[in-house]
Amino acid sequence: MALAQNFGPQNLPVGSVVTSLNVNAINQFNTNISSGGSFNWQDANVNLNNRYQLDTNSSIGLNLRDGYQDWSWSNPSGYRNKTPWKGIQSPGIGLSYFQKLDAGWSAGFAPTVDWVAENGVGTAGSATYGAIASAAKTYSNDLTIGLGTGVFRQVDKTRVFPFLLINWKINDKWTLNNPLPAGPSGGAGLELSYALANKWNIAGGAAYRSYRFRLSNSNYTPNGIGQNTFIPVFTRLSYSVDRSTSANLYLAANVGGRLSVTDVNGATPYNTNYQTGLALAFSITTRF
Repeated sequence: MALAQNFGPQNLPVGSVVTSLNVNAINQFNTNISSGGSFNWQDANVNLNNRYQLDTNSSIGLNLRDGYQDWSWSNPSGYRNKTPWKGIQSPGIGLSYFQKLDAGWSAGFAPTVDWVAENGVGTAGSATYGAIASAAKTYSNDLTIGLGTGVFRQVDKTRVFPFLLINWKINDKWTLNNPLPAGPSGGAGLELSYALANKWNIAGGAAYRSYRFRLSNSNYTPNGIGQNTFIPVFTRLSYSVDRSTSANLYLAANVGGRLSVTDVNGATPYNTNYQTGLALAFSITTRF
């Protein structure tokens, strides 16, 4: 799923289609809130990607995804002892186009829309939409580097974020690349990985994540906006089941976390930091 693997059209036969399925499960363990109380959340999401090779220099893609977060709170005293939110749904769809250019350059453009909201909201007023544009240059078989920019309207605010694209095979063991796909919640991050024997791989990295979502009318702040911002610093252990399937186990420390609620008038009745939260995640990706 690393964006670094999608700098441009792949070396595939013209007219071929590659489909990949990625399933993730995440658990952030109980974490203390600076203003009082604690929380934990679980996330499950699935991504289905299809890529069609138009010609030797270009390809198009379609991504369908869905996700759900379940939040549990204990004595959130900074919000008049109310629960800021509970379940968050996030279905989405994205398109992408990649083009090889002269002198080793390639460019990409990927518009997306997601509907991110508390249970019961539906799609009305919950859209996060925008696009990612990127350009990269392949200097050798071992090094591709470039820049990308994402521009997204997150429900009620517009965000612009630049990010680095890199895929650098330092030697037979070490690789520096992007661990995550760039999207509405942030860039692709950086990861340094080491190839172990017998199909195993170990890595460490970090990224920035921030997402906003519409709150339900039954919330203490009806039709407001919730936000979660944090930096996951992680280690990863991966196993290549075969040439098309890999499994990944992550242990992360979510640092610099902040939670907030904004009401329909722009006031912020809830805005607090939280302590470093430990998280465990598992993902599996297969191509067919």
